[in-house]
Amino acid sequence: MPNHWLFKSEPEVWSWAQQKAKGKAGEEWTGVRNYQARNNMRAMKLGDRGFFYHSNDGREVVGIVEVCNLAHRDSTSEVDTWECVDIRAVEDLPRPVTLDEIKADPKLKDMVLVNNSRLSVQPVSEAEFRYICKLGGLKP
Repeated sequence: MPNHWLFKSEPEVWSWAQQKAKGKAGEEWTGVRNYQARNNMRAMKLGDRGFFYHSNDGREVVGIVEVCNLAHRDSTSEVDTWECVDIRAVEDLPRPVTLDEIKADPKLKDMVLVNNSRLSVQPVSEAEFRYICKLGGLKP
């Protein structure tokens, strides 16, 4: 069974629309300079699914992405310490799910996003993934 993740991006830096425009080839998830987030990417497998989350402006889950290239050296780094995966857009959430909704829902109280909202790449449980997809109007 694939794992699930959440990828945070400020929409003025890298938006869901830009991610979708990259098509099937996807794009490197570059610029992560946090060891825990990097280690999360190292744990990813091809086909793992995740949420694309707009942070700061919007603060909402807006789409589903898929890991399409395993962890490799981040092309924006001058050192080998930093790695990233490539992700591609899979589908929009018909209705974005906001951070306020997530924080207010008792079923999501243990979600990493609620308890460590600063982590840019984080795990999402199977139950959390399915539930947020449902809230957003998708069948996971």
